[in-house]
Amino acid sequence: MTWQQRIDSALAWRRASDSFRTRQANQQGSGRYLIQNDTRYLNFSSNDYLGISHHAEVVNAWQQGAEIYGIGSGGSGHVTGYHEAHQRFEQQLADWLGYPRALLFISGFAANQALIAALTEKSDRIVADKLSHASLLEAAMHSPAQLRRFAHNDIASLQTLLASQTDGQQLVITEGIFSMDGDAAPLAEIAQATREAQGLLMVDDAHGIGVIGEEGRGSCYQQHVKPDLLVVTFGKAFGASGAAVLCSESMADYLLQSARHLIYSTAMPPAQACALSAALNVIRSEDSRRTQLHANIAHFRAGSAQLPLQLMASQTAIQPLIVGGNQPALNLAATLRERGFWLTAIRPPTVPAGTARLRVTLTASHTREDIDKLLEALYDATR
Repeated sequence: MTWQQRIDSALAWRRASDSFRTRQANQQGSGRYLIQNDTRYLNFSSNDYLGISHHAEVVNAWQQGAEIYGIGSGGSGHVTGYHEAHQRFEQQLADWLGYPRALLFISGFAANQALIAALTEKSDRIVADKLSHASLLEAAMHSPAQLRRFAHNDIASLQTLLASQTDGQQLVITEGIFSMDGDAAPLAEIAQATREAQGLLMVDDAHGIGVIGEEGRGSCYQQHVKPDLLVVTFGKAFGASGAAVLCSESMADYLLQSARHLIYSTAMPPAQACALSAALNVIRSEDSRRTQLHANIAHFRAGSAQLPLQLMASQTAIQPLIVGGNQPALNLAATLRERGFWLTAIRPPTVPAGTARLRVTLTASHTREDIDKLLEALYDATR
């Protein structure tokens, strides 16, 4: 089989299984509304949970940062790319979350890949929740360590795997809030099991940080857990992009020597660090945004009880409606789009076969009326 035949075969399979992915350019799309081809939709697919992406103070901070530093960082952080803006924001994050150090990465995907690659050796074992994000599982599979996956949020399954390791170190990996199901990990129990096995705990709290806990400090803070490695990302509640790893002094120094994504990638623009610092100030000071978001979640869940679709047991901004087959999920998304609502059909391999879904994401920018309109459209489309 030639390279072209292999590519054509893979694309043909995707199209035949209704799992072919496409991108569509938006004129606007991060906030309450998405505009495409001059048509405006109520946007229920954005991860801008607190509506910060258009916050005037955050936008102004980015503009002022660009005036000072320019639009780029100029290189790797190990060369010329590390600026005072990065240093200030790292310290601000560390103080907020109660860690000695924070290290900035260009994305959550890069942070997860870098940590796992830098830490693991052939004699080690990675024990990860079965539903962990693709960035975590892919990095684990490509690492020299053995990957074992425990049943989703199942402490007994985790303990059994941890007890079966006889040599080497063990790295336990989970998420705070799972991106496709919207449920929370039992972090206190996972942390206890990890300590008993003398393992290292890594938690990716991309969907919890900013949204959950006092001042939005996230899932770990809410459950009184301090993992060895806490990954927080800025593409959700912070309304921007990028990520940070919170850790000890020695771990930070080790990663600065070993994490290839830090050493060889162009650093985050310092102007972005300025904007993220402003976003953190908003997250900490404007608790009304979290209050509004949680009110919207409760209202959607109450109204969706009448829908003939399975609503997963999520108390977070992620509210998955299980449709089942790929084509029915695509059809339902298309019907809603005709009614002025933008929702994305999530299909395998992102989720297990037979669980294609509409992933409804709620934000603080949505109004009660927005949610009622969506519920009415869902009811009409599915009855």
